[in-house]
Formats: sequence, structure tokens, C-alpha cells
Amino acid sequence: MLRATIVAIQSAGLFLVAGSPAVAADKPFCLQVVDEATGRGVPLVELETMDNQLYLTDSAGRVAFQEPGQMGLPVWFSMRSHGYEFPTDGFGMTGMRFTSQPGGQVVIKAKRLNIAERLCRLTGQGIYRDTVLLGESAPIAEPLTNGGVVGQDSVQSVIYHGRIFWLWGDTMRLSYPLGNFRTSCAWSDLPEKGGLPPAQGVNFHYFTDKDGFAKEMCPLERKEGVVWLFGLAVVHDESGAEKLIAHYARRSGLAKLLEHGIAVFNDQSEIFERAATLPVNEKWRFPRGRVTPLHEGDTDWLYFGDAGPCLRVPARFHDVCDPAQYEAWSYLGENGPRRRADGQLDYAWRKDVPPVESPQEEQLVQRRLIKPEECRAMPEDVATHRRVVLHEGSVYWNAYRRRWVLIAVEHGGKPSFLGEIWYAEADAPTGPWLHAVKIVTHDRYSFYNPTQHPFFDEDGGKLIYFEGTYSFTFSGRKDRTPHYDYNQILYRLDLSDPRLKDAQR
Repeated sequence: MLRATIVAIQSAGLFLVAGSPAVAADKPFCLQVVDEATGRGVPLVELETMDNQLYLTDSAGRVAFQEPGQMGLPVWFSMRSHGYEFPTDGFGMTGMRFTSQPGGQVVIKAKRLNIAERLCRLTGQGIYRDTVLLGESAPIAEPLTNGGVVGQDSVQSVIYHGRIFWLWGDTMRLSYPLGNFRTSCAWSDLPEKGGLPPAQGVNFHYFTDKDGFAKEMCPLERKEGVVWLFGLAVVHDESGAEKLIAHYARRSGLAKLLEHGIAVFNDQSEIFERAATLPVNEKWRFPRGRVTPLHEGDTDWLYFGDAGPCLRVPARFHDVCDPAQYEAWSYLGENGPRRRADGQLDYAWRKDVPPVESPQEEQLVQRRLIKPEECRAMPEDVATHRRVVLHEGSVYWNAYRRRWVLIAVEHGGKPSFLGEIWYAEADAPTGPWLHAVKIVTHDRYSFYNPTQHPFFDEDGGKLIYFEGTYSFTFSGRKDRTPHYDYNQILYRLDLSDPRLKDAQR
């Protein structure tokens, strides 16, 4: 049983809220949950009273409690959070009881089960809501509302013109159930150029419309359907100038593709414009997922794919727009998998066949055309020895490990269908990813499209940062987590953690 350390701090005197003096009796009772190992506040902890009042810790791990009729009385708080453990009493009840005094504070130490540490929510409303209610200072410039954003889906990021350029999919707003479904964007400064240390969060500068809400960044002229951008990358044109590009897809929902192609960012109008249109039946010759830039020989390449790179194209503007320049890392042939004379799969960069990704590999295994241990992106769980079907993720070179590092979500995992996050390493950006360690789990809640941010690496790559979309979609649950649902959450992973050593095999 976890032994919690509780520190009660009684405050007295005056403090300021919104510029007006108030006595301590008007100040809420503060419950702060901290990581037992690091002492840092833990966001996304649920505390529930006996009358089913639900409170969520903010990005500082704080709850501002000021429930009428319950102040000055002993109140039981049930506690739960994905990947963390809390005290359990002799009756099996998980939680603790406190007498909530105005201006008082308790600090609750939680045991982290996840290898990665949850740091903060990056998008949405009320990121430091309770911190502000308590009169405490928040590290980010807009701790409550930024760009009118309530929720954002699936982040992309790249360094462009010396700053971090951020891109998201569907964006929800405060004023109406329908928000921006044609891509939202923002920029921020790099930590070494005036930006915040990543553990404190990100000061986003959203591109907004006149009403202050995040504007449509890829409007196009045809209004039917949503517009999503993936494969965000920087390339160079014939003059050597930087171009910010992405693959755009105008869709009628997940199933029907109406139009797609390559979009380029216009620095003057600050929107993405159509640069090339692709045939609707073109399935793989375009950027997707998260891009891994790579210099090989005398060529700059863009490597990309879903669960790790399996496609590439020269990082030149005219090549990105030309499907004939794309190559797939594949062993497929007309009659199934190709093999070399020694029996090994005949991997090569090929222009005439599509890549082999996790769903295809899973089918080939089921048909007994390849063995599970031959899969490029179905690593073995080092704890259970079962195969993990990876869905989406990112791959970047890590200077500390001196290997390529993959962070990806599992498809069909447990206890969450699309919320189990895995870590793996390989000697090449294309893998194979042979062994994996689970670093984040969720209890029947999704955390999809995770991506590492290599520009946030610290201590020579020993500390890395990644985020993903926390959403009830695909989870099977009917209840949404207030404030956090459909938003981006940031994690930190210490690559010196001994629990990661088996991923090096």
C-alpha cells in the first residue's frame, strides 16, 4: 500500500485576486497531487467527493476546492489517474479524507506506474484553472484561454524560420459546438531563443481571425468537407529558400476522400495554399504521419510513415510535388514477399510497390507468409513476449542512446484500445523495431498520434519530450474528462531509466 505524505499548511493574512484584496477565509482549499519521485504536480488526477462532485487537477497538480456546505467538514476524496497509484485503506477504498479549511493546503504524493512522467496539458481552456483560482502564478502567458481554443486534435511541429511552427487538426471553440475543421496553427519560440523550458509548457501564438478564434489555415475554395494536413516538413526550392509543406486531404469524414495533394505555406497571407493536386486513387506517394529529416550521401531526404518511416522523397519542393520521386521501403513483389538467397526478406527502396506497414504485416503473419519475428513494426513486448501492433508514432535520432528512437501508440491494446504508448530503438530509421517497452497506459481512454519533439531534448538527449491527443474517441467510454478531453498532453521520458534497457536488444 502506498504511504502518502500529507502536509497541511494553514495560511493567514491577505492575498490578491484580480487586483482586489481578500482575506484568507475567501481563498479556496488547495489539494495538490505531486509525483512521489519528482515532487512535481501531476495533471489529470480525478478527485471525487461522496456526492459525486468531480474535480480534475490542473497542469500544476492543483484543485481549488470551495464547495458550499462542505468547507470545515471532513470530506472523503476518491482518487484515480491513468498510470498513477493512490492510497487504499483497509476496506479497499482508494482515496483520502481531509477537513477542508479556507486557505489551507494538503499535498498528496502519488506513485507513478508509468515510466514516462505526465507534465502538463498544452492546449485547451483552463490549463492552469485552479492555480489561478488559488491566486498562484502560472508559468505560461495564457493560463486560461488562448486563441479561443477548447480542444485540438493531432499535433504536427517543425522548426521553420528559426521558430517552432505548430499545426493541429479539428479545433473546438467556446462559442458553438462547431469549430475550425480546416486546420489550426501557431508558433512559439525555441527554449534557447526565449521560449519556455518544455517542462513548463509552451507559449503558443495562434494565427487567429478577427473574432480571436484560431483561423482556418487551409481554407481552399471548395467548402465541402474537412481539411486535414499531415507530413508537415521544411524543404527547399530551386533558389534554396525554405518552403513549409504538408499533404492536405479534403474529406467527407474518415471514409471518403474528396481531394488531396501538396499544400505550401504562404508567409504573406499566412495560410496553406494548394501547390499540387494528386489523383484521388494515389494511396501512398505523398508525405504522411510525422516526418523524419535525414541527410544521406549527398541528398537531404524526408522519411515518413505511420508507425515508423517506410517512405522517402528528396527534400526538394519539386520532388515532394511529384509522385514519381517517392520510394517505399518494401519487400513486396507480384507474388508476395520477396526473399534473398539466404531466405531473408528482400528489403529495398522501391518505386513500383507500396510500403509494408503494421496492418499489412499483421495480415501477412496471419496468412503465414512471414514470421512474427520478421516484422518491421510489430515489436515484441519485453514484459510479456507478445507482439505489439503499432499504429502511429514518430522516429528521431537520439544522441544519448546513439540510436533511432520510436514512440508509438498500439492499435488494439489493453486496457485502452488506442492509448497504450510504447518505446523502441533501432539502428536505422526504418527499423526493424524488435523489442518494445510500454511507457504510458490509459484506463479505457485514447491517447493517439503521439509524437516526440526533438527540439525539446535536454541533457544531450537523455531527457526527451512527447505529446499526444487525449480523447474519449475510439475508447468505448461514454464519459469525457472535463477540460482534458480532445486536447494535447505533454510527457517527459528519462532514457537512463533502467526499465528501458531491454528495448536496446
